[in-house]
Amino acid sequence: MAAFGRDLGDGFTLTLRDLTTVERLHELVQANLDRLRAAEPWAWDSPTREAIGRQTEHLLAQYAMDRALPCVIRQDDRIVGAASLAFDPYLGQASLGYWVDAGLEGRGVVRRAATVLVGVARARGTARVEIRTAVDNVRSRGLAERLGFVHEGTLRSALPLGPGRVDVAVYGLVL
Repeated sequence: MAAFGRDLGDGFTLTLRDLTTVERLHELVQANLDRLRAAEPWAWDSPTREAIGRQTEHLLAQYAMDRALPCVIRQDDRIVGAASLAFDPYLGQASLGYWVDAGLEGRGVVRRAATVLVGVARARGTARVEIRTAVDNVRSRGLAERLGFVHEGTLRSALPLGPGRVDVAVYGLVL
């Protein structure tokens, strides 16, 4: 399994998520838990250190099977966010996900990480990349549009967030 890493500029890098990232990811999730719960179902499922470790092991198994590229975003040596691709080889498409610490929003870090991951998908011959986000997640929707993704539709009540469900905006980019 070859290591993955890309320079994002300004002291930021995108590197493979692994078991050494679990502790810092847990701390970062806890610091951003309220905002993550507004967008991520997993943030409602008691994101303990152990749960993040199990999720990381699962993602690494998917990576080993060439089904995912789970990454962390680093500022110098400090983990400040996550970005990933999940590949569906049968359909020839990938799903892109991302989040960053609240203090770094609006600095273009996630845009740069997402651009790198779209480039990885393109180099693999992936036909399309999707971003699915809660319709109220204005920042994520704006990023999808800035990256050239097209809003293809809305899935009603498709995302469980805590005790309720929200609509999901589906964005696609044909490569």
